[in-house]
Amino acid sequence: MSKSPEFPTILLVTGWATAASIAALLAMTNGRAPEPAPIVIAQVTTPPAEPAAEPAPAATPAASAPLGLGRPALPEEIAAWDMTILPDGTGLPEGSGDVLTGEEVFAENCASCHGEFAEGLDSWPVLAGGNGSLTDPRPVKTIGSYWPYLSTVYDYVHRSMPFGQAQTLTVDDTYAITAFLLYSNGLVDDDFTLTHENFTTVALPNAEGFYPDDRAQTEYPRFSAEPCMTDCRTTPPEVTKRAIDLNVTPKDADGKPAGTLPALEFAASTDAGEAAPTEAPATTEAPAATEAPAEEPADPGTDHALVEAGEKVFRKCASCHKVGEDAKNGVGPALNGIVGQSIAAVEDFKYSKPLADLGAAGGVWDAAALHAFLENPKGFANGTKMAFAGLKKPEERDAVIAYLSTFTDD
Repeated sequence: MSKSPEFPTILLVTGWATAASIAALLAMTNGRAPEPAPIVIAQVTTPPAEPAAEPAPAATPAASAPLGLGRPALPEEIAAWDMTILPDGTGLPEGSGDVLTGEEVFAENCASCHGEFAEGLDSWPVLAGGNGSLTDPRPVKTIGSYWPYLSTVYDYVHRSMPFGQAQTLTVDDTYAITAFLLYSNGLVDDDFTLTHENFTTVALPNAEGFYPDDRAQTEYPRFSAEPCMTDCRTTPPEVTKRAIDLNVTPKDADGKPAGTLPALEFAASTDAGEAAPTEAPATTEAPAATEAPAEEPADPGTDHALVEAGEKVFRKCASCHKVGEDAKNGVGPALNGIVGQSIAAVEDFKYSKPLADLGAAGGVWDAAALHAFLENPKGFANGTKMAFAGLKKPEERDAVIAYLSTFTDD
């Protein structure tokens, strides 16, 4: 507290103001003013007593007690969020959608992220292909190669897509997109219509690749016991492999581990027995000339610049078609040896009926046929599975054909 000489005056004024306020309040409530109480003025020489402790807050109601807020959800409000579709078809709404309609709806709502034929763009996921790749070091996990149930496809699309506009697709649009994704993975034909009635008859390839998580029974007990921290080994440690043996150490051009210092030869010096590095003595005879390995003669008919350009253009096709050693069928057939090959002749690939008919009629993938197909796949074979819009520039088609001609089916 302040010990200023003005302190009593401040106390007096404060006390008078409080008393006046109380008197005014009583006058308003009783209709008359009370007798004025005497005001005692005293010199304060010591700090006032500490204020009394605040009373403890009232006990809060039990957590289980109702707060009286809100209301029960109405049946129609619950139904608006009850969209879960189970693998056995539980929850499926009535509706249908065919592949061709799905292609149009997909192009309008999904292709900006997933590509025109579900190949994935930039960092957005690929939705088709990857068959047989789950055991590869970098598997391609798609609806056709990895997803176990078709119900997950429908549920996810209907609940969450398109990105940023979730739940704007109708039931029939969702059925159509799901049918198109089945077609893109080679699981149905182009005339397929998906309905709530035939939905559960469609089995995805990896349906048997999942099993219940049993780690709590099979793995967790191993880590629940007290760990051994001393004298755990019964035999001395042994080096069985070195990094260079495991082929994880970079090597220089001479085949030695990267950064290895060159070997130095030392000769005796006349100064106090010191050794000085010397270069290997030069020989008077010139080393025998070694012939450079003869390069394989280049094919005079190969335009290497065109092939290189074709390799770049082929990146538009690589998500569905593979070439080179160990190329396998994916969303589309492998294309080794395709130039000059009969149409629809790749083994173990299920072609659409239009291409199969062209092959049965003796059609061949010569330069003219490849040009026509690459420019407008649907115009060349109406009903083909290939949803790619085509390469409109003739120079791009020339380059891709030149690139494909370098791969044989041997």
